[in-house]
Order: sequence, then structure tokens, then C-alpha cells
Amino acid sequence: MPKVLPASSSGGNHRARGRRVSTTLAEINVIPLVDVMLVLLIIFMVAAPMLQRGVEVSLPVARQSPPIASERLFIDVPFSFRKDRQVFLLKEPIRLAVLAERMRQQLTNRSDKQVFVRADNRLDVQALIDVLDALKAAGVENAGIVTEVPPQP
Repeated sequence: MPKVLPASSSGGNHRARGRRVSTTLAEINVIPLVDVMLVLLIIFMVAAPMLQRGVEVSLPVARQSPPIASERLFIDVPFSFRKDRQVFLLKEPIRLAVLAERMRQQLTNRSDKQVFVRADNRLDVQALIDVLDALKAAGVENAGIVTEVPPQP
């Protein structure tokens, strides 16, 4: 909208015709902004499928299993495993380097060579794989991962 200024009343050779009109840019020109945004949108739409580099994974179906008997062997892997590399076997802290030997000692008198691993859900998969590798080296036939049962609605 044009800006209306009052006429100057200074004495001089001005041709004062009353009011003077001065134009100022009061609105933002959005057309270049929209053009730039549309070009960026097209670039991201074309580039997004190229950024997805993955492998097709068939995820397992979760099903509820019966409760685990209390006389089973449990290995507890806390979140602090990332720093100190210690797990707990029967509430006793054990370093990962000696876990295989301790498991061999525990499994000598047992007929079932099955162990359950209770790992913190914040651990990465590599930490869990390191523990499972140590258990397999100890002669564990079946290693199960214990999960929490979801609450009933």
C-alpha cells in the first residue's frame, strides 16, 4: 500500500501539489520463495529413495511362551556391560573372558545344557552376540533370550 506523506511547508522553489506519494515495499514477494521450495522438494523426492541402503529382513513373529522354571541357569547382562564387560551368573559377577570356563564348570553335572540370557534392552546387538558366542564356546546347546511379557489389557 502506498505511503502518503504530508507536503513540505518549507519555503522554496518546490512544486508542492499537496500530498506526496512514496511507494515502499510492505509485502514479501513469496513467488521466488515458493519456486525455491518446490525445487528443493523435487530434489529431496528424487534423492530420498537413493539414500535407503538396506537388506530385506524377515522379522520373527513374537508369541507368548510358557514361564521358565526357576532351576534354570540365567546369565544377566546389565547395561554396564558396555564398560566393564562383566555378566552375572547366579548373582556373581564374571568377566566375559572367563565366562566360557565358568559355564563349563556349571554344565558338567547337568543333563540339559540350556541357558537363558536376560539382557538389558538398551544394549546393542553386538554385546548380546559376544555373550552368546562365549556360551556356545562353553558347550551350551540352547541359549534363550528372556523377554518381558507385555501387560494384559
